[in-house]
Amino acid sequence: MPNPHLSILVVDDAKFSSAMIGRALSQAGYQDVRFANSAAEALRQLEKRPASVLLADWLMPEMDGLELTGRVRQLDETAEHYTYVILLTGKEGDNVLAEAFDRGVDDFISKSSMNEQLMPRVYAADRLCNNLQRLLNENRMLTQNIASLEQRNLVDPLTGLGNPRYLQQKLADSLRQVESRGGALCYLLIGLQEGDALRRQHGNGFWNEVLHGVARRLQQLVRPLDVLTRVDENHFGIVTLIEDLQECSPSSFKRMHDGLNLKAFKTSEGFISLKAGIALVGLDARSLPVEPRQLFAEATRLLPESYVSGRVSAARLPLPQ
Repeated sequence: MPNPHLSILVVDDAKFSSAMIGRALSQAGYQDVRFANSAAEALRQLEKRPASVLLADWLMPEMDGLELTGRVRQLDETAEHYTYVILLTGKEGDNVLAEAFDRGVDDFISKSSMNEQLMPRVYAADRLCNNLQRLLNENRMLTQNIASLEQRNLVDPLTGLGNPRYLQQKLADSLRQVESRGGALCYLLIGLQEGDALRRQHGNGFWNEVLHGVARRLQQLVRPLDVLTRVDENHFGIVTLIEDLQECSPSSFKRMHDGLNLKAFKTSEGFISLKAGIALVGLDARSLPVEPRQLFAEATRLLPESYVSGRVSAARLPLPQ
């Protein structure tokens, strides 16, 4: 059965199309349906109250559906919410749809088949949103429980990520795994270049919002088994195990670098763009034995180079003599 209280926002600059969609949703039993005639108005409504499902036209003046999707994902990061985005489109072709999926769109409805596709797509979104919301709530409760347990000294209370002690333990475990099972290891140190200046300018509360947003975005960018930690006020650390040291290259983490530098973060002070650097240190069993402090030191040495170049800076251990 549909959830009558599912929050739906319809964004379309064509009043006739909005009216047709609204009538179909109402007849299906959905009671919480809002309308916006532009992407800007939709964002204003979402800031006041999130929606579970966003139905938006792909082609709109001033801001199209893809850009709107990106802005919605930024709002989701700060609200610990997920908005299921469905675009209405007349576009065809795998390349077009692949780009949209990569930009965060969840589903499509072809305008030429609107009558047949609309409600089945919304019903599917309804089921998924229920599961997603349940998982978000469970994750929130789990983070709170972890923070209250004795092992909370391994957890950063602000972001819910591991703290430096956790990073030290996991890196040591990963080095032992490389020694016994082979493969390779990458350690990434992520620095927020203007962190101290921004914190002095806007205050600690603002900076905590930024750190929380960075943590959420990194969680979306890392692989499920990667170890993601907060090192200190301006740095995050990642440990990732790979099969071949060749994979430990700047190109493998360019998407992460772009994700931090090219997409702004929403805060109480407005949208803030960060300058983030990434230092990458890789090794395999041939480099062992290695102590975690050696990786930390080399990554710290590399980070200023990343700030200057605007790219991921990389090195492999052992360093050439």
